[in-house]
Amino acid sequence: MPARTAAALVLALGLPIAAEAAPALVFEPATGSVLHHEQAHDLWSPASLTKLMTAYVTFRALEAGELTLRSPVRVTANAVSTPPSRMGYPSGSIMTVDNAIKMVIVRSANDIAVALGEAVAGSEAAFVARMNEEAARLGMTNTSFVNPHGLHDEQQYTTARDMAVLARALRTEFADRADYFSIEAISFGEQLIPSYNLLLGRFEGADGMKTGFVCASGFNLVASATRGGRTLVAVVMGTESQKERAEKSATLLQDGFSAEAATTVDLDSVPGTDADGVPADLRPVVCTDEARAARWDGRDVDGNIVFDTALIGTMDREPRAARVGLGGAEGASMTAIVLGGAAIDAYPVPAPRPYRPSLASEAEMERYQLRPGFDVPVPASRPESG
Repeated sequence: MPARTAAALVLALGLPIAAEAAPALVFEPATGSVLHHEQAHDLWSPASLTKLMTAYVTFRALEAGELTLRSPVRVTANAVSTPPSRMGYPSGSIMTVDNAIKMVIVRSANDIAVALGEAVAGSEAAFVARMNEEAARLGMTNTSFVNPHGLHDEQQYTTARDMAVLARALRTEFADRADYFSIEAISFGEQLIPSYNLLLGRFEGADGMKTGFVCASGFNLVASATRGGRTLVAVVMGTESQKERAEKSATLLQDGFSAEAATTVDLDSVPGTDADGVPADLRPVVCTDEARAARWDGRDVDGNIVFDTALIGTMDREPRAARVGLGGAEGASMTAIVLGGAAIDAYPVPAPRPYRPSLASEAEMERYQLRPGFDVPVPASRPESG
């Protein structure tokens, strides 16, 4: 049963929706083998899982030599106008590509996602075009992007299976960039911002990747873990809280590591279809006052989430933070040039040499019926006055 049909039914019955209609998939990136799947082809809002594609397109640009990790990312007026979550830097601020990626993945900063896209491709629209080109090339057959940050748009959708395809590409093509997704927190100034991925530092082997939430999507998570050299990735969509998505992901990953039976299903052959072709909308479930109150009821007196599974431990230390901030850029991107630590707003461009027409050949004169040339009288210069 498609998610929208199931959602309508359970809402009518007053039942919790997430248990009835929540896409999920667990797979092994090294082989593409799928260990578990449910409703893997249902259309869903990716929310900030979108930023996995933002990172992927950026990594491809780095690989192609279009820019470096030190290349400048300028915060434009367009980026500043993007709704939260965001870093809040003023227009004109410049940071490195490296720091921008960290802010996008850990803080899930929408303004920096736009600024990064503009630095890579010259404009947000051009970057989104790249996102869709890469999605098509990777075989993400039911995915459409309209922005690089994931704020809700009815034309921005994906599936659990397609997100798994993207996660596999990130893990296998850019293994040297995997550390970006395992960062537990970022710090700047006096602020420490932990990752929204509650498995990091709490679930055995957790090492990525990205969370996402808007009212329409519910709470999404692409979570990875590595044990004994074996990596698994779980894709969970449409849960009702941070707690539920973390617990479900932990359970799916744990079951995957414990599974002994081989699977004959891979990411290219996951069965199922999306019958009605309309992305899910969980607003009536996750964005009511009652739902918000229920999520808070799962916390202790200090506001910390209390998990109902022993699979997720307590982080009894400060999260390991990556230091980020402005400055440090050098070189050029599509939105800024920094030389010797100074931003260059304008630089001289040599004017082209004047065009000097050449005389037509006899063949050209005959072909185009040109008249013979004639001498142009040149006036004599005036005599110098005494």
